[in-house]
Amino acid sequence: MSATGPLVGKVALVSGASRGIGLAVAEELRAAGAHVVRLARSLSDGSAERDTTLRCDVTRPDEVDRVVARAIAEVGVPDIVVTSTGVFYVKPLAETTPQEFTETINTNLTGPFLVVRALLPRLLERGRGHVVTIGSSSDHIPYPGNSAYAASKYGVRGMHEVLSAELANSGVLTSLVSPGATDTDIWNTVDPDSKLGFRKRKDMMRPEDVAEAVLFVVTREPRMMVTEIRLAPSKR
Repeated sequence: MSATGPLVGKVALVSGASRGIGLAVAEELRAAGAHVVRLARSLSDGSAERDTTLRCDVTRPDEVDRVVARAIAEVGVPDIVVTSTGVFYVKPLAETTPQEFTETINTNLTGPFLVVRALLPRLLERGRGHVVTIGSSSDHIPYPGNSAYAASKYGVRGMHEVLSAELANSGVLTSLVSPGATDTDIWNTVDPDSKLGFRKRKDMMRPEDVAEAVLFVVTREPRMMVTEIRLAPSKR
């Protein structure tokens, strides 16, 4: 069956696409007609109709460079790049271990940097593309007990804003999608339903809500760029 939708003929690369928001984004873009390349360290290499999965630890520069080169050789330079890797520790700064802090920065900030860095020369050479960064409400709200995650997401916001300035008039668009609490398995170890002061999971957004926002961002007319979208659960 031939694909239909606004992204027919486009290639999208999504990191962190084995679960949660990343997987929902990949499925949304594929449903809109794109061929989607999904990266995650828990995936196995494989392919299906308009779907390519590649195992990749995005914190390792050598793996990112290898997988990006393979993706370009097999399906072409992506039109859309979505970075969506994430780990999440809820601890006060004094209780956060150096290992947890380093893991959070490497996964949430260094990973997106390496993916975009590997693809950017090809996007600039072509003079077209769209880089979408998945941020968080933690990229602009200082929640207590959230130091490592906030450091990574404030960093992601800063990287996005500088990249936007660097790519002005290049033809390559940049957008930041910053969702509030979203019900994914990132909350499993936190168990917010059992704790005071945490939003219950039933009142959180769903990954599909964030995916719909990403699709909106990448399907605007080229004359317009959505620089940032902030999403929040409706129940406050």
